[in-house]
Amino acid sequence: MSKIIKIKDLVGDFAENKDVAKDLRVTDIMPTLADGQEVILDFSGVSGTTQSFIHALISEPIRRFRDVALEKIHYKNCSDVVKEVIKTVSEYMQESLDSENYEK
Repeated sequence: MSKIIKIKDLVGDFAENKDVAKDLRVTDIMPTLADGQEVILDFSGVSGTTQSFIHALISEPIRRFRDVALEKIHYKNCSDVVKEVIKTVSEYMQESLDSENYEK
């Protein structure tokens, strides 16, 4: 079973409100991943986003659930701009976790 979150319904056509991202992360994304379910973040109708919005949305799930988060969070209907920001944040988080593991 998957939880589908329609980003535009919550933030409009530009996703920049970090408080909304944090609320989604705490109330929807983290509990869904903890239950072993998939999360689909649907960006249809969202033309762009900020790096801070995506960071507030997915960084903690990636940090806490690591590979499970990378496998179970799916991104749907992303514009090229949104794809690029998600890619940047995901790569940064993976590099950050890899360096933390290296230091241990």
